[in-house]
Amino acid sequence: MTFPLDLTPPVFLAPMAGITDLPTRTLVARFGAGLVVSEMIASGEWLTSRPGTREKAELGLGIEGTSVQIAGREAGPMAEAARMIAGQGARIIDINMGCPAKKVTQGASGSALMKTPDHALRLIEAVVEAVDVPVTLKTRLGWDDDMLNAPQIASRAEAAGITMITIHGRTRCQFYKGNADWAAIRGVVDAVDIPVIANGDITDTAKARQALAQSGAQGVMIGRGVQGRPWLLAQIAHDIYGTPAPRVPEGLEFTDMVLGHYDALLQFYGTKLGLRVARKHLGWYMDHAGTSDAARRAVLTARSPEKTMILLPDALDPDQRDEAA
Repeated sequence: MTFPLDLTPPVFLAPMAGITDLPTRTLVARFGAGLVVSEMIASGEWLTSRPGTREKAELGLGIEGTSVQIAGREAGPMAEAARMIAGQGARIIDINMGCPAKKVTQGASGSALMKTPDHALRLIEAVVEAVDVPVTLKTRLGWDDDMLNAPQIASRAEAAGITMITIHGRTRCQFYKGNADWAAIRGVVDAVDIPVIANGDITDTAKARQALAQSGAQGVMIGRGVQGRPWLLAQIAHDIYGTPAPRVPEGLEFTDMVLGHYDALLQFYGTKLGLRVARKHLGWYMDHAGTSDAARRAVLTARSPEKTMILLPDALDPDQRDEAA
């Protein structure tokens, strides 16, 4: 089984809207990941330079193992966006056929494309023909329980030149309810000769092992599980594939990591937008740290970066001030 480029270990960061921006991808990649994927880029918004869209796909010089995900409903704009993004240095283009959000599916893109496989294949063919870099696909089991057509779409996508496919083990109509059906992904594995990556509900090593065993997939992609734990991919890769173990930060080291991520977000977005974007990340870090409700509230309602950075050390580890003394 050959992966596009050298995507090892096969433990990947999933694209998450409003989350997998450059600062977050950089932090996760620093611990170790076979691949990190940008948040979804709407091809039409990219071409019209809608504010904020191109920042989502900003790669940063020298960053490898990065894929940029695009979405759309028309072959021409999809192909042109892919060509431009590849020209900026993306090493892999990923096509979104899995987003279940109504604002996406009502626009006949994302997982809605599973209802029109012939049209979906025209988009895939256009993107593959437009770029010289590998093109991958991320999708779901089907639109609903009466349309579980992922194996058929995967087989046609492989014939069109797709080099890897990731399957979220739910239908679109499930959104994120219930449990991901990793065993159902095996139908896609059996239908193609390209690597298949299992996605959905993988939050630790035990679940990663289960997903691999039940699906027969060649790797895993992790999204929500990494929130507040940017080292998770590297830890799972170590446990399953024997890669170097990450140094999991604790105490002052954990606080320094969070402060560094916070500062990177402010630098990337600017103070006004950065404050808003950073709140969710700080919330996840405080979840991991077991922060008290009062300290959490104080951090998330602070009105300036300076105040936030003063409050964070005690919020993340009330004992560390004594340790540092």
